[in-house]
Amino acid sequence: MEILKRIIAGIFDFLQGIVVFLALLVMVYLFVMSPQEINGASMEPSFYNGEFILTNKIIYKFRNPKRGEVVIFKSPKNKEIDYIKRVIGLPGDTVKLYKSALYVNGQKLEEPYLAPGVYIFGGSYLAEGYEVTVPSGMYFVVGDNRPHSSDSREFGPVSKEDFIGHAILRYWPFQKVGLVATPHYTL
Repeated sequence: MEILKRIIAGIFDFLQGIVVFLALLVMVYLFVMSPQEINGASMEPSFYNGEFILTNKIIYKFRNPKRGEVVIFKSPKNKEIDYIKRVIGLPGDTVKLYKSALYVNGQKLEEPYLAPGVYIFGGSYLAEGYEVTVPSGMYFVVGDNRPHSSDSREFGPVSKEDFIGHAILRYWPFQKVGLVATPHYTL
């Protein structure tokens, strides 16, 4: 009888450990980090459809997004859909599209992550030759595959409140595992 009690106690201890571990995983997933799958071609050649990244969901509670960071946010048109884009304009910045190049605060943005020869066209928010100022608490975000990206050129700046997090690590496919680089601009 004593052996049976020890076995049952051992099973309950094991199950309790599993429950605590799963609860911690859920907390991390909900509040700290979560996986994201890339859907679509809007960030090519930086990210391709079907790749998986890890998103830091807590970083923007402590600091503001920085220019060049890859962010995940709720679509302004449908909050059920998540978008992945790159931050180009910060609050107070001016953004202009001129001759297939983006200018931030009057300086041409050098973007080494774009495919060579990519044509950048305007949208209903940012048209060719026009300049817009990014409002306070908002960010101008664009996809790296400009001809195939619905981004701030079309729907305007995105509120920081809609940001889910910052892409920090690509973990699938295995041959591309690594930290997500953030370019440093000379602005």
